[in-house]
Amino acid sequence: MGKNKIIVDNYKKWANSLPEDIKLLPQSGSSRKYYRVKSNNKTVLVVINNDYKENIAFINFSKTFKAAGIKVPLIYFENLNDNIYIIEDLGDTTLYSLIEKNGITNEILSLYKKVISNLPKIQIEVGKKINYNLCYPRDKFDKQSMQWDLNYFKYFFLKLAHIDFYEQELENDFNELIKYLLDTDTSNFLFRDFQSRNIMIKNNTPYFIDYQGGRRGALQYDIASLLFDAKAKISNNIRKQLLDLYINELKKYTEINEQEFLNKYYAYVLIRIMQAMGAYGYRGYFAQKIHFLTSISPAVENLKYILTKIDNNLKIPELRKSLIKITESQELKKFKLTEFNNNKLTVRINSFSYKQGIPKDLSGNGGGFVFDCRAIHNPGRYDEYKKLTGKDKPVIDFLNNEPDMTEFLKSVFNLVSQSVKKYQKRNFKNLMVSFGCTGGQHRSVYSAENL
Repeated sequence: MGKNKIIVDNYKKWANSLPEDIKLLPQSGSSRKYYRVKSNNKTVLVVINNDYKENIAFINFSKTFKAAGIKVPLIYFENLNDNIYIIEDLGDTTLYSLIEKNGITNEILSLYKKVISNLPKIQIEVGKKINYNLCYPRDKFDKQSMQWDLNYFKYFFLKLAHIDFYEQELENDFNELIKYLLDTDTSNFLFRDFQSRNIMIKNNTPYFIDYQGGRRGALQYDIASLLFDAKAKISNNIRKQLLDLYINELKKYTEINEQEFLNKYYAYVLIRIMQAMGAYGYRGYFAQKIHFLTSISPAVENLKYILTKIDNNLKIPELRKSLIKITESQELKKFKLTEFNNNKLTVRINSFSYKQGIPKDLSGNGGGFVFDCRAIHNPGRYDEYKKLTGKDKPVIDFLNNEPDMTEFLKSVFNLVSQSVKKYQKRNFKNLMVSFGCTGGQHRSVYSAENL
């Protein structure tokens, strides 16, 4: 059965009318599909998700939160035999989208404070009402859950980023880290993915989404997820201010030893960063989702900071070595997206080797021009040019005298100039132009420099 027929049939069961418009929303990191469905000037979200147990958890948790006065989407209709349910449409504005547009302003800070004021109540008070038998895939953030996250980090980040490590020593350190993390109260509710993309803003009020992975766990995990959300780029001073607020709010619900809490907090920040890096590797390298690739650089900056905060009593020498290698990796620096004036068109010009592959467009624009220079006479075939590049005068003189290169660049300039004019007229912000040749050293460099 087609997706639209399933949507129409179930919408009609709920609303007693047919939808006027069905629009598939862009996917992020999950396989769930969200459709904005409109009828009679009202919109709702229709969710299709083939993971039955995940659907059960989300719907049940939503009802528990709503009954406790927590701002989450209303569940209007569910038909889990068709893997479908209908929920309140909270719009398109997330806390992250506001940060991306405006940075951390006083208004954003006020929203963070509202979020943090809600968090201890959800974790402790509402957490007592959660049916943990419905948690999926685990009912606790326990040793097994942590092993999954750490292996995710090892196989989808360390190995893909070519970070060397000794396997057994690293496994020993993973076990030591898990033992340290579990030596605290893990009886409260843990959202699992409590970050700015999963906080909707409607009428200046935060609403929480994407908590279907919730389970029992340590209080430190969710506040660590929120404050070390890589792309949010919260300064360390503001993190301190917000963490202090959280601790003060927490004291309204439970007694805590602040120093012990903070020691474990920084260790939970570490495992959260590693889990996120595993996701960036898997979703970025394998699934080719640009948002995840561009999250690597700010995550590395967070890692540099957190390595200075980890409890010295936590003995994880091989893991520390691997993490330091990440912070020093030249391979990972290529994922850093340079920030330019957002009000102007930015043209990024690349030279590359076809042996290494075409560069990814990290701007989110989806790509641009790719020009193949390999048909042009190659100076790299001659010994006197082999150690030079397209920036060196002898290579420049060689290619200046090649009529094919002159004609090639003339065509390139016309095409790119035409696009630049149109992009500027339409207020587009990014254009990428890439030149490739066999080694990415002579013809492609010369062409890029000329453009």
